[in-house]
Amino acid sequence: MGQDIQHHAFTQADFREFEARLQAETALLERWFAEDAFADGPRATGFELEAWLIDRRHQAPAPIIEAFLEQLQDPLIVPELARFNLELNSTPEPLGGKPFSRLHAELERTLTRCHAAAATLNAQVGTIGILPTVRPDHLVPAQMTPRPRYRALNEQILRLRDGEPIRLEIEGERPVFIEQPDVMLESAATSFQIHFKIGAAESARVFNASKLLAAITVAIGANSPYLFGRELWCETRIPLFEQAVSVGDSPLRERVGFGIRYAEHSVMECFRSNITRYPVLLPHLMDEPVERLAHLRLHNGTIWRWNRPLIGFDSGPSGEQCPHLRMEHRVVAAGPSTIDNIADAAFYCGAVQALASELRPPEHSLPFNQARINFYLAAQKGLNAEIPWYDHPARMPIHQLIRQHILPKARRGLNALGIDRDEIDRWLGVIEARAATRRTGAAWQRAWVARHGPDMAALTEAYLAHQATGKPVHEWTLD
Repeated sequence: MGQDIQHHAFTQADFREFEARLQAETALLERWFAEDAFADGPRATGFELEAWLIDRRHQAPAPIIEAFLEQLQDPLIVPELARFNLELNSTPEPLGGKPFSRLHAELERTLTRCHAAAATLNAQVGTIGILPTVRPDHLVPAQMTPRPRYRALNEQILRLRDGEPIRLEIEGERPVFIEQPDVMLESAATSFQIHFKIGAAESARVFNASKLLAAITVAIGANSPYLFGRELWCETRIPLFEQAVSVGDSPLRERVGFGIRYAEHSVMECFRSNITRYPVLLPHLMDEPVERLAHLRLHNGTIWRWNRPLIGFDSGPSGEQCPHLRMEHRVVAAGPSTIDNIADAAFYCGAVQALASELRPPEHSLPFNQARINFYLAAQKGLNAEIPWYDHPARMPIHQLIRQHILPKARRGLNALGIDRDEIDRWLGVIEARAATRRTGAAWQRAWVARHGPDMAALTEAYLAHQATGKPVHEWTLD
């Protein structure tokens, strides 16, 4: 859940000073947008992939993150909120030639090391949106990773709720309703977060295109149909995460969500709203120059928009640090396979490039509220959700929309980015096959349960066995 801090207890003076620094850094960022002071380099992409540590005997969450990380000693593999979660980070890849094949090769190497480290602890690593065997008794403070950041987030979110428990309510065949006295429900949801480097002048177009595409990518990447043994949404992770860190006082101040409107001029509008709409959660003061935007980036990291603009820094030819801007697309679930997730990244990069480059902005043809409705309907019903699209106003199932309308756009977008033709064919071919068969991770899990029964441990074992083959999910059998 982001940048670490050194302590969890804060004073009112800490909040006041942090807010003052946040204001100053936001003003500087505003100037950078006005002057277009961001790094002028090629498009690039990368990802963050969250994963589970899983007990080999019972297929349950294995709270062994400290021993696991000690084995690995890899700065690109970091802990998450719970002691049974981890995050794998890629190195950025310039978008040209065969970037997705390079990302896939790197991810395979990283996971090979992870599997070897987990095996020494009688565990395994799995990528799946929600682990079918997770239970409420796994999601307790005793399983929180011992880092000040997580303790502080828990304390501050509960402070904003005036100590009221977090309420989780999700509709389904057997609805879930529980109350939780902490934020540990969040650790039941793991995702594949795609990063796309952009320029300031085009940031509003990319942000808006990402919102339009969110319904499409959440449906094609759905992999979270079960929570606590109950069949819920195709991508149950969406309502789970939104409610797990809810501050509860106003929908406008919720820390996770689709948003309230498109951007008009640039994503600077998001950073302004960070100040006006979102109370500071972690007033950790840092001895950094204002140009590093340390407090702005920390605060932005506690607002988990499904499409979130990020500020980073590139090293210039003389060692100077130049800011860059990227979009983080957060709606896709982890898994089912490395091929599937890299295909998701290729699909998003191509489609967002195409939509953001159209002469008439697509967001002018699809009202924001409809884009929002599309997103939640797609999370609930997956590829079978019927939605209107900006250039096809009649409702159409998402699996047809992908094949007939969006894949051709994604292909054009990747071609414009300089991606090799065989690279485009390889990765978009996975998306096309997934849409044609309607076999997402969520659909495979439901089909397996329909055949074998609701044994969540057996489902997890079968899922991990298929994941180990490396095949994309549309090729998985129900054995």
